[in-house]
Amino acid sequence: MTLQVTVTASGRMSLPADIRKRLGLAQGGAVYVDETDDGIVLRTAAQAVARAQALAKQFTGGNPDASVDAFLARRRDESGE
Repeated sequence: MTLQVTVTASGRMSLPADIRKRLGLAQGGAVYVDETDDGIVLRTAAQAVARAQALAKQFTGGNPDASVDAFLARRRDESGE
């Protein structure tokens, strides 16, 4: 779905009520803006977290030893600390 919204001179824009309702933003909330080569992408906090989790899984293969704590523990073991 593509909609046109107006950005005011002060940088404000309004999302249509039906979109805010579907995204759980009816009472307001944070929206994250990603600038891409193709334009901008708006995501709710839940969508941003889900995307980050999917990226982490993609790069770690779901390996539980890929956590920051596990990485630091391995580095300590390897350095003899």
